[in-house]
Amino acid sequence: MTQTESLTTHSAAPTAPPKVVSRRHPGRWVAVVLILGLALAIIRWAVTNDGFGWGDFREYLFDPLILDGLENTIVLTLLAEAISLVLGALLAVMRMNENKVISGFSFAYAWFFRGVPLTVLLIFVFFSAAVLPRVGWGSVSMDTNDLLSSPFLAALIAFGLNDAAYTSEIVRAGLMSVPAGQTEAAYALGMSPAKAMRRIVLPQALRIIIPPVGNAFISMLKLTSIATVIGFGELMNTVRSVYSSEFNTIPLLLVATFWYLVLTTVLSIGQHYIERHYGKGFQGR
Repeated sequence: MTQTESLTTHSAAPTAPPKVVSRRHPGRWVAVVLILGLALAIIRWAVTNDGFGWGDFREYLFDPLILDGLENTIVLTLLAEAISLVLGALLAVMRMNENKVISGFSFAYAWFFRGVPLTVLLIFVFFSAAVLPRVGWGSVSMDTNDLLSSPFLAALIAFGLNDAAYTSEIVRAGLMSVPAGQTEAAYALGMSPAKAMRRIVLPQALRIIIPPVGNAFISMLKLTSIATVIGFGELMNTVRSVYSSEFNTIPLLLVATFWYLVLTTVLSIGQHYIERHYGKGFQGR
């Protein structure tokens, strides 16, 4: 056998694949042990600490008064977020309009409501009858005191108007993330602007819009506790009224914390599935 044939034979012989050895991470295991140990210590401390008043916690967890406050919180959150989404989407489209007056109005709206603290806005709306005695036009009007005498309605208006300013910027960012060529292609196919927005632009923009809107929804849920300044009976105000008379502050705060965590968890799970639906084809990028 010649030297050339010998080299050819050896080069053609199959070689064993290299053995892959997993990299060891001892630091990670140390961190896991420390975290689990700390978690167990905190749980043991909380369960055995009489200061938390777990008996009172169980007693008031499903108390009818607490559940009424919980219901008020849910209703206020859902309705205020609905106003925010509708008005915010309209303001976002107005902001992108070529007309300077229309886009300027949207900009001024966002500037004003993002600059005014929500607590100030709540109180102002609740007492707005002092500067606006009647609401309406001509013979079709009603007394502002009759309209806004309900803390719920005042809170709903204030929360909806305030959050719409933030939602408008979120929606605008989502719409701007869609390349202009997508809209131009839709027009070339004969679609109207409304149909192009509904069928082409919006489905792509929702992938960007939904995560921050979901976070805003959760923030709205927690911000409803501010409505206590105008006496609305949401969850936190109800809890405060109970512990002010019973003097069991910590257990009642734990009750409020539990229900806020439950509602936040439900909203987070819903947000996850909506994000997964509109993020098809983009996972892992």
